[in-house]
Amino acid sequence: MFTDYVKIIAKAGNGGDGAVSFRREKYVAAGGPDGGDGGKGGSVYFEVDQDRNTLIDFRYQKKFKAENGKNGEGAHRFGKSGEDLVIKVPLGTIVKDSETGKVLADLSELGQKELILAGGRGGKGNSHFATSTRQAPHFSQEGEKGEEKELILELKLLADVGLLGFPNVGKSTLLSVVTDATPKIADYHFTTLEPNLGVVKGEYGDSFVIADIPGIIEGASQGIGLGIQFLRHIERTRLLLHVIDVSGIEGRNPVQDFNTINEELKQYSEKLSKRKQVIVANKVDSMQDESLYQELEKMAKEQEIEIYKISAATKQGIKELMIRVSEILKTLPKEDLIEIQKEEKIYTLQEQEEVSVRKEDGVYIVSGLAVEKLMRTVNLADNESLHYFHRRLKEMEINQKLKELGIQDGDWVQISDYELEWED
Repeated sequence: MFTDYVKIIAKAGNGGDGAVSFRREKYVAAGGPDGGDGGKGGSVYFEVDQDRNTLIDFRYQKKFKAENGKNGEGAHRFGKSGEDLVIKVPLGTIVKDSETGKVLADLSELGQKELILAGGRGGKGNSHFATSTRQAPHFSQEGEKGEEKELILELKLLADVGLLGFPNVGKSTLLSVVTDATPKIADYHFTTLEPNLGVVKGEYGDSFVIADIPGIIEGASQGIGLGIQFLRHIERTRLLLHVIDVSGIEGRNPVQDFNTINEELKQYSEKLSKRKQVIVANKVDSMQDESLYQELEKMAKEQEIEIYKISAATKQGIKELMIRVSEILKTLPKEDLIEIQKEEKIYTLQEQEEVSVRKEDGVYIVSGLAVEKLMRTVNLADNESLHYFHRRLKEMEINQKLKELGIQDGDWVQISDYELEWED
């Protein structure tokens, strides 16, 4: 089964907690803090596996999790970092954030490996919080949570040439005679239900990869028929061979077919509609009305589109067409067909964000990554830790923001999962 679109949930490992510990040595009257740091959580990577050609394995396993970091220990012993998780995917896989739709990675090169979710940093042990006035801190820092996201994995075939056209126009037959591919061929519509790839050997010039895309019908860009699930495969091709039935056997109008398919391309992607095309007038061996081809040829000349007459069944005109395709490909750059902005590529929990202070239903709510990290650092039951907490609130100008909103003694402040009574 060819699977080209799945959703999974992936989670990076949590960082280990820092330790609260004090030296206990013989003949040492007052040992200082020696709590070690927690280990870093494992990250989640995606890597190209050239032996895979489908996403079917992800239909049976939907959740992936990297290993958590270990907690720190006394005597400055650091916790062990969690093992990274490497998820293998086929060449041509796009990884997207399900919530935002942003592209996180375009895995279109052999050996490519991308960091997608960063593991949480390990928490600091209490040895980091010792100062000249706080020599025995009874608190440490919790490890950060690893990132977790629902991801979309979308496989887009990597082919130089895509065979485009209505169902049953002879695309599969053409693929079978110019490559070693063995697609299903029959005299009815939608014989091809999944894309087929084949390599055109060097007898026509430089070898290249050609893809037989399942037939597109009117309304495909809105999901009718096989819908857009296969239109997206055409995005990865550099040249389109637009196969059109000119036999007249099914009562089709070649010019109308050409215009209909191109309108679907335009509705789906303006960029795709401008991709270079060559018209392949197929089934000329059984052509009943020469005027059908003549009308198509006239339109092609008006639009300055190359056109070739062939019969995939009898191999008439195949050699000339393939030689020309090989020549055209030499002039077309292998551009990056998926554009990724670097700042959108990887999301990290380490990125700072502005602290937000607002009032809702009489409660003052403080939120933001920096203050959430602070709450994981402190032990509110410990006086020294509480003093550290208040000092950090002042340094982060949270106290000032609360006062600007009109906070009074006795009002409640919510920070993460804590509700605290304000006292100036």
